[in-house]
Amino acid sequence: MADAHQDGEGLPGCYRHPDRPTGVRCTRCERPVCPECMVSASVGFQCPQCVRSGSGTGHRPTATRPRTLAGGTVAADPRLVTKVLIGICLAVFLVQLSVGDHFTNRFEMLGLAWVPGFSTPQGVAEGQWYRLVTAMFLHGGYAHIAFNMLSLWWIGGPLEAALGRARYLALYFVSGLAGSALTYLLEEPNQGSLGASGAIFGLFGATAVVMRRLNYDLRPLIALLVINLIFTFTPAFNIAWQAHIGGLVGGLAVGYGMIHAPRERRALVQYGVCALVLLAVVVTVVVRTGQLT
Repeated sequence: MADAHQDGEGLPGCYRHPDRPTGVRCTRCERPVCPECMVSASVGFQCPQCVRSGSGTGHRPTATRPRTLAGGTVAADPRLVTKVLIGICLAVFLVQLSVGDHFTNRFEMLGLAWVPGFSTPQGVAEGQWYRLVTAMFLHGGYAHIAFNMLSLWWIGGPLEAALGRARYLALYFVSGLAGSALTYLLEEPNQGSLGASGAIFGLFGATAVVMRRLNYDLRPLIALLVINLIFTFTPAFNIAWQAHIGGLVGGLAVGYGMIHAPRERRALVQYGVCALVLLAVVVTVVVRTGQLT
């Protein structure tokens, strides 16, 4: 195991990831821990080694169940859901390549349009609400899926460790649905869109909330987000900016609820916020459908 080191600003590196400076220490052994390694305790945070061993006076391995920063259960593989999501996107992309446009036209985000190969109008306005979800797993080409999957792996893994699997999965789908709903509301109804970008922008938003909660320097994340937004609003890239903005707003809202929920009503507040965002999605879809039909 590598030893922690001091970075240029005097902050120690995480004892498991020395290249990640952190100002948070384990309340038992005082080892520095980064967001991916920290485990929420009744007071402060603990490192995974202390959680496993139950070290410290009066502590036993089975005395308390270790929790993540958001109150989720600490998993043996903190990136499992991220891996599964990436695997699903890759598998669906292979199906797209094998089947062709007919498959994509059936499942992409589409408001209302006549589509080649179909005898009836297609779109969410025709009752095909499943497109709000399925579009999140489709991609338009090799560069598109490569960029999205690299972003999902880079930002999704640490966030999954901080939230726990169930909360992370809820964040991902709610953010993706928020992006799809805003696309449905503002995009031309005959303009198809697809991609995991809405959900990934939601992860960006939630990551900003986590970093702010831990007093981390937000400038690198903000810089990356600004670069992504520049690409989003560049006409040459033909990106559905509505999905990105909708996902970002949804991720900020859900992330804030996940991280700042009071401990005594944590689950109620966390999933209540998810329910409110989903309600906004449903209202948006109903209103837009009324406009198109």
